[in-house]
Amino acid sequence: MSISLDRGHLKGFAEQSDIEAIADNIQKVHEDLEHRRGAGHEFTGWTDLPGRIPDAQLDELVALGEEVRGHSDCIVSIGIGGSYLGIRAAEEFVRGGKIPIFYAGLNISADYHYRLLEQLKDRNPTVVVISKSGTTTEPALAFRIIKDFLQTKYSGDELKKRIICVTDAKRGALRTIADDNGYRSYVIPDDIGGRFSILTPVGLVPLALAGIDIKSLVSGAREGQRLYSHFDLDKNIAYQYAATRYLLYRKGKVIEVAASFYDNVFYVLEWWKQLYGESEAKEGKGIFPSSLSLSTDLHSMGQLMQEGLRNMFETFIDIETPDHTLAVPDSEEDLDGFNIVAGKDLDYVNTQAHIATASAHFEGDVPNMTIKLCKGDAYHLGQLFYFFERAVAVSGYLLGVNPFNQPGVEAYKKKMFALLGKK
Repeated sequence: MSISLDRGHLKGFAEQSDIEAIADNIQKVHEDLEHRRGAGHEFTGWTDLPGRIPDAQLDELVALGEEVRGHSDCIVSIGIGGSYLGIRAAEEFVRGGKIPIFYAGLNISADYHYRLLEQLKDRNPTVVVISKSGTTTEPALAFRIIKDFLQTKYSGDELKKRIICVTDAKRGALRTIADDNGYRSYVIPDDIGGRFSILTPVGLVPLALAGIDIKSLVSGAREGQRLYSHFDLDKNIAYQYAATRYLLYRKGKVIEVAASFYDNVFYVLEWWKQLYGESEAKEGKGIFPSSLSLSTDLHSMGQLMQEGLRNMFETFIDIETPDHTLAVPDSEEDLDGFNIVAGKDLDYVNTQAHIATASAHFEGDVPNMTIKLCKGDAYHLGQLFYFFERAVAVSGYLLGVNPFNQPGVEAYKKKMFALLGKK
């Protein structure tokens, strides 16, 4: 019930002996992380979070979800970045809960939010607004719009029970709004940054309301914490992954292309891109995280991957046992020539496509590795979330940057606020 890392296509690029050569560096990084003395240590509350989540809290959220689904037929989750991507990744990965989640505040598009309101007209939503400060542009404006919409349908206690706030414990605009209006609220911990927050109320509240199995998600993350929180380069695949990335980066492989032949991994990779891009890219350093959806993108980006500039490496995410089987039917005419796989499961063909792609790209000087999940369920996703979080912390420290801040994100905001006349 764990995930594995296949490093079979790294020969000549980043081998086990290369990892062992930097073992002392990795051990120092591990100790800095464990003892919370590295750069940004005040934001490392996520490292032992899975083991600290009380089962009673999970039971409470599951019960709240049942209550909300008794009067609501959908959830509207308002948030951006770390307050959006992890939630959507989980919903898409497990292929939905008991009621759908609609998303607002992930952009400032008038068309997007207009169409969202049109979709909500004949529904009875509960809204979860997620923001540490309550002043982030996209979710703040979306909350204004969604709240105004709710007030045309509900009032009094009926309105109040349909708004839930996830925000700071004591301060900020959204905390004030929640307290002044008596909205139910949950706290974002001070020691966990947004992109690491999927296992806090940021992720657990909307997922529980939608009926997604948060207990299995957290259970998988606890297993991830058990497996990846120790220094053992032979067994700790999160550290192997982090070290491999670092070694490839030093050899000029400055782009990491994460790819999967499974459609439900798409938003997991979107979450991964934020986690790695925002954590590593500082001081002129960092690997550029990109993603592909296969085999679709083999017909659009396959040429670039096979014969383009050789400054990239690839990480595949594989699901070994899909939820369903679908046999390829026999054809009497066999005009397409695919009776060779008649009677075989379609996933067999998908697996051969993955094997062929990994081999061809390696031969084309694109080193690659594969993260393998036994199943595409909440448990394995929880483990994968922790795997990536642990690995990016190690990667960042190996690069010599603070993996837990994001000073560059503020640059565009200052210019935008100036244009808007907002202090």
